[in-house]
Amino acid sequence: MALFSANRHTCALLAATALTALAVQPVLAADAVIAPVEPQITENLPVVLSPWQVRVRALGVVPENRGYVNEVPGSGIKASNTVVPELDISYYFTNNIAAELILGTTYSNITGKGAIDGLDVGKTWLLPPTLTLQYHFTDFGAFKPYIGAGVNYTFFYNQKNHDADYLKVKNTFGGALQVGFDYMIDDHWGFNFDVKKLYLRPNFDVTVNGTEMSGKAKLDPWLIGTGITYRF
Repeated sequence: MALFSANRHTCALLAATALTALAVQPVLAADAVIAPVEPQITENLPVVLSPWQVRVRALGVVPENRGYVNEVPGSGIKASNTVVPELDISYYFTNNIAAELILGTTYSNITGKGAIDGLDVGKTWLLPPTLTLQYHFTDFGAFKPYIGAGVNYTFFYNQKNHDADYLKVKNTFGGALQVGFDYMIDDHWGFNFDVKKLYLRPNFDVTVNGTEMSGKAKLDPWLIGTGITYRF
């Protein structure tokens, strides 16, 4: 009887152990299924910008007003100041190196000074496309200054003589220097301020009172502009 009782207790213990194992196994399996996945940590990637950029500016054109008529000692030439819209297109080869093409047109009233003071010579329109190679400084955050140098070719068109009988200002090449900055308000939009110096000294032919003459207009204008920048 004692042996039978011991066996009965042993069987009960084994049965309880088996039931406990069966109950625990689904719980462990469920834990394995719903175990939380560790979140992926991603870093903010930098914005990839296009190499293309455009600016629209209001541009003040301020000539230096030097020059002369070859046949009139003590003569001088004066050209009027103007304010015009201007568009430029830039292409960035690297973050620091860019090329800029400046497009705009303006007019100038030409008058005499010195020995021909008071002579209203005439009026001409100018188209001076200018290409500069720039270096952009990138160590100042949103403030992005730059310097540049290049060349322009100026077309003179729609020329009209007033007191003169005939006026012909000739197209010419010239050099260009540039300094300016963009202040970016985000990755694409910004404000721009820019100053250029063009070395523009065209030759001209003029006829006054039937006398044919020639000379050189040393305009060398300052181009002072401010406007909006957009980087694609």
